Amino acid sequence: MTASPQPSGRSFPGSGLAKGLAVTLRTMTKKTVTAQYPETQPDLPPRTRGVIGLFEENCTVCMLCARECPDWCIYIDSHKETVPPAAPGGRERSRNVLDRFAIDFSLCMYCGICIEVCPFDALFWSPEFEYAETDIRDLTHERDKLRDWMWTVPAPPALVPAAEEPKEYAAARKSADRTAAQQAAEAAAAAEAAQADAGRPGSTQPESTQPKPDRPEDGDAR
Repeated sequence: MTASPQPSGRSFPGSGLAKGLAVTLRTMTKKTVTAQYPETQPDLPPRTRGVIGLFEENCTVCMLCARECPDWCIYIDSHKETVPPAAPGGRERSRNVLDRFAIDFSLCMYCGICIEVCPFDALFWSPEFEYAETDIRDLTHERDKLRDWMWTVPAPPALVPAAEEPKEYAAARKSADRTAAQQAAEAAAAAEAAQADAGRPGSTQPESTQPKPDRPEDGDAR
């Protein structure tokens, strides 16, 4: 049976204490990097999962986020309204109107499934994290609070210079250009029609603003 090798160096009494004091002295001489919260807000990364903001205009009450939520912490109420036809002779349409959209953050596990499955981009991650409550029942936030958090959502990162523009942006720009061109054509046609009416011989001319002379009364001699 072979004997275990003995350590080559010997430890002197108090060497461990000296090493600990050396580490403490080196740390004391360094500049502190402690952020004094809440006076100094932390610099959070852009994809921080703080709370969920609601962009109510995009919500179609499809209930997909509530169905896919593994914690069942999303509560949605709605009703149907009848929309009159856009043109005479058309059919009436029905649409869903959102009455309530609430999220219970005491149950939410911040998985982000509701944001991923939303087909109309109505839910977004916000880096806001200062929403602690003393009562757990106050952690169920309604749509007005979710809408306020929407304005804390950071802007999306800029596209790569050589990247292809999203087709949604291109379609929106074409629609806006088409509408602007149509309005310009209508304005030009209206201006030409006004000029043509003004050049006709029987067109009414604006009355003169100069004062007219007083007419003699019936009893006055001429």
